[in-house]
Amino acid sequence: MFDIGSSELLVVAVVALLVIGPEDLPRVLNQVGKWIGKARSMTRHFKSGLETMAREAELDDMERQWADHNATIMADHPVADGDTMRPLDNTIRVSPPLEDPAVPTASPPT
Repeated sequence: MFDIGSSELLVVAVVALLVIGPEDLPRVLNQVGKWIGKARSMTRHFKSGLETMAREAELDDMERQWADHNATIMADHPVADGDTMRPLDNTIRVSPPLEDPAVPTASPPT
C-alpha cells in the first residue's frame, strides 16, 4: 500500500524516538497498532459488504434472464387445452378413470 523503504522507516523511527521519548514509545506504538487493526477490520467489513451487494445484483440479473428465457420458451410452446401440466397454474387436472378391459360393458339394447 505505502511504498516505504528501509531507510525511510529508519528515519521515522529515529524521529519518533527523539520526539516521543524512549519511555512512552512502546505505549504509542501499541495504540498505533490498535488503530491500524481497527482500520483493517473496517476495510475488511466494507469490502465484504460490497462483495455481497455485487453477488446479490448478479443473482437478480440471472433471475431476470431466466424469467425472460422462460417466457420465450413458453411463448414458443404454448400449453394445449388437453395437457395435464400447467406451468403457471398450480391446479392438478385429474383424467377420468380408464375403463377396465376385463370388465364387460353392457351393450346398449337393440
